[in-house]
Amino acid sequence: MFQKSKKQVTEQEALLKLSALCSQAEHSSGEMMDKMRRWALPADAMERVLNRLIDEKFVDDERFATFFVRDKIRFDRWGRRKIEQALYKKGVARDISSRVLDAVPEEDYVAVLSELLVSKRRSIKAENDYELNSKLIRFALGRGFGMDIIRRCIAAADEYPEPADDFEP
Repeated sequence: MFQKSKKQVTEQEALLKLSALCSQAEHSSGEMMDKMRRWALPADAMERVLNRLIDEKFVDDERFATFFVRDKIRFDRWGRRKIEQALYKKGVARDISSRVLDAVPEEDYVAVLSELLVSKRRSIKAENDYELNSKLIRFALGRGFGMDIIRRCIAAADEYPEPADDFEP
């Protein structure tokens, strides 16, 4: 019903809170700006706090992007496009995200997608190969992979048919 009036966060308190937050995990400058906006800090104070965090190496967008990209590929199994969108949403500059993503070898994406497609292929019910491949392509696009990598992985998977389950020694 009634909103509780929040105590105004001072510039010094913001600096302390954000430096403690950055000590625990990597964060982007965009995330720090969003936090300060929610605290209704004045624009000039936000700029000073962010510059101090950057100067003291609490915030480094390139370092953040490097770890973020590595984690999203390895653990969440995302493709380049989905990672690009997430970095944009986190407030990482496009030149930084492009540089970090360009450093990732294409073979890393291929390895991740190949493994995903093999496991997904088992759970898909399709009438024919065309329908199966359409579903696999849609799945891979949703994960953020590009068509060139998807085609390579599907073609490689088609070369090695799955072993029959009814094999008895």
